[in-house]
Amino acid sequence: MPMIEILDDICKGCLLCIPACPHSLIQNTQAKINRRGHYPVEFIDPEHACNGCKLCAITCPDVAIVVYKEVKKKAS
Repeated sequence: MPMIEILDDICKGCLLCIPACPHSLIQNTQAKINRRGHYPVEFIDPEHACNGCKLCAITCPDVAIVVYKEVKKKAS
């Protein structure tokens, strides 16, 4: 199951990644502020619609998005 991680302390909230996501999974909620004084975007994917296309990461000028094509579960 693909997913992305927004690196909050690097994201400056430029919002370029929002229109880049074909499934509209990145949102500008302004729910938190990072230590640089910016509002980072949030990845919201309750239905697991992310396909790991990397368009958000390619668009990000600050390399604040990490794309995971497959999330491995921890062994018990």
